[in-house]
Amino acid sequence: MKSMPQFILASASPRRRAILENLGLTFEVLVSDASETHPENTAPADIVRILAERKAHFAAKMRPEGCIIAADTMVLFEGRLLGKPKDRAEAFSMLKSLSGKCHTVLSGVCIEYGGKVYSGTAETEVFFRELSDADIASYVDAGLSDCKAGGYGIQDLGAYFVREIRGDYYNVVGLPINLLTDLLCRAGCSISQLISKGNA
Repeated sequence: MKSMPQFILASASPRRRAILENLGLTFEVLVSDASETHPENTAPADIVRILAERKAHFAAKMRPEGCIIAADTMVLFEGRLLGKPKDRAEAFSMLKSLSGKCHTVLSGVCIEYGGKVYSGTAETEVFFRELSDADIASYVDAGLSDCKAGGYGIQDLGAYFVREIRGDYYNVVGLPINLLTDLLCRAGCSISQLISKGNA
């Protein structure tokens, strides 16, 4: 059986690290410093994929022998992309706008291994319940909006805000397992290998 590569996670996100740890993968973290600018008039799904590819390319230059895993996540709401809030006011505004409505979480994922690139985009619809200003303020003031696309995390107390999702839950956390698995298989890592590795 083909040996498993050394996995490199090109992300500082603790949530992505936790997902890979739960999958039983052994990996190294290499934070990417790639540019997050993008061409104007680019489709949102293409933006997150392009940014994930940039992060992977950046890490691959430093660790060309590794299997690079990179991702980028944003919230799409009424035609606008919401990234990480810059401050309390922006976090409050984001959550206020999402209250009682549906938004789409987009994640671009890229695997770069052996000189080849495998990438794609996952989409999950998230429906919020109606939130009071007090609900939002309590969440934001607790610091739970920090460093999270759209200003919330479904894996923490932000779960109180979510009425329903349609799609991959892990996409909302920041690393869609279904898409990740598909890309790893395309790169030559079978599911049976991944299970064996995680169970070692």
